[in-house]
Amino acid sequence: MVVALEPIRKAFGLKKVLVSTYQAVSGAGAEAIDEMYMQSKQVMNDEEVTTEILPVGGDKKHYQIAFNAIPQIDLFQENGFTFEEMKMINETKKIMHNEELHVAATCVRLPIETGHSESVYIEVEKDNVSVTDIKEALKEAPGLTLQDDTTQQEYPMAIDAAGKDDVFVGRVRKDLDVSTGFHMWVVADNLLKGAALNSVQIAFSLEKLGLLKN
Repeated sequence: MVVALEPIRKAFGLKKVLVSTYQAVSGAGAEAIDEMYMQSKQVMNDEEVTTEILPVGGDKKHYQIAFNAIPQIDLFQENGFTFEEMKMINETKKIMHNEELHVAATCVRLPIETGHSESVYIEVEKDNVSVTDIKEALKEAPGLTLQDDTTQQEYPMAIDAAGKDDVFVGRVRKDLDVSTGFHMWVVADNLLKGAALNSVQIAFSLEKLGLLKN
């Protein structure tokens, strides 16, 4: 998400981020993937569904992920948000160096093997910013692909982002009531950009800046 937000922040400022995530089962590990496929077969064969892992292996209850959406990723905190949601809130503020940024998140697990998707609402600081302005900022950003042509039903989907390095953004549109508000849809491979690839790219950046010593 921050890959998509950073070029917007640089160009127009950023004061609010509201995100709902639709996260792949692979984010919970290989055993969770196996459970999803096993449950899918059980449902198709009209068998009793076995639940042992999701939403959280160590929590009190476990729910079926096959043909379902579970609005819990990680354990609930005292404030009603989950640990995953608080991680998104805190890390977004930290990465953007703005503790005053208004961020809220709702994280949902879907029966998808690979690829996290996010519905993101933002409010920018500058006035008179258009959808075209937002798209132009996104087009120029490294590691990001703008895939947005609703006349041809072109927008990012998890199945297409899987195995690819970029973050994909589409469905960019202006809010109907807030003049500085915009909506967008963000998708990426959670095992590449969300984990392994991101670590490698950070290491290359540190080396380029001369911060890594042999």
